[in-house]
Amino acid sequence: MLKALSCLAKYLGIYQQFKALVKDYGLKWGGRSSDDVLIDRLTKVEDPGEVFDWIREVCKARPELNDFMEFMTVTGLRFIEAVRSWNLIISLDREGKIGEYYNFDTEILEHYKFKKLFIRRTKKAFMSFLPKELFYRIIGEKQYLTRATVNKRLQNADLPLRFGDVREAHATFLIKFLKQPEIDFLHGRVSASVFMKNYFNPALILDLKTRVFQGVKEIQAKI
Repeated sequence: MLKALSCLAKYLGIYQQFKALVKDYGLKWGGRSSDDVLIDRLTKVEDPGEVFDWIREVCKARPELNDFMEFMTVTGLRFIEAVRSWNLIISLDREGKIGEYYNFDTEILEHYKFKKLFIRRTKKAFMSFLPKELFYRIIGEKQYLTRATVNKRLQNADLPLRFGDVREAHATFLIKFLKQPEIDFLHGRVSASVFMKNYFNPALILDLKTRVFQGVKEIQAKI
């Protein structure tokens, strides 16, 4: 299906927009081995700083998205997950129930408590560390967002959609402070049973928080 759509996009002269949408929504091409994907990454020449240049461009052109872009950058959530989490924060805060989602002691968004939103069959988000300072800015925004709204604002500013690259940059910076299984856990690449058995331990969480926030500080300095 994607191959057919790719051909159609080339015919219509909108191939670059098509590629951006494929990356934005996390769509995958079938029929390629894991070896092929790894080789693509090894041969992909791209300045990591370009992602942060793009984030700064977005923030300059659309300042109303500053906090949302920082939210995506420090949590590493997928675009759709970030929108859902953002709206859930605002909704629960209005209802006086934000403590059911945000743990003020550990500074964690506990996505696993809202399985219908965040624990999907192939894409999962169990928890995200979120500094209190940014959390309070988000609840101060009081504006709900949608994927379509965010995309439209970037398109109106003639900016490409590179949300998938933000997630990759998040993992790249955290590798300095975290082990690969820990990054996989934060990016939702483990099963729920593995999460509850091996990671949901208050002592481990506090140690993980210290190291995650070291990476977060570096990321924030870039934007």
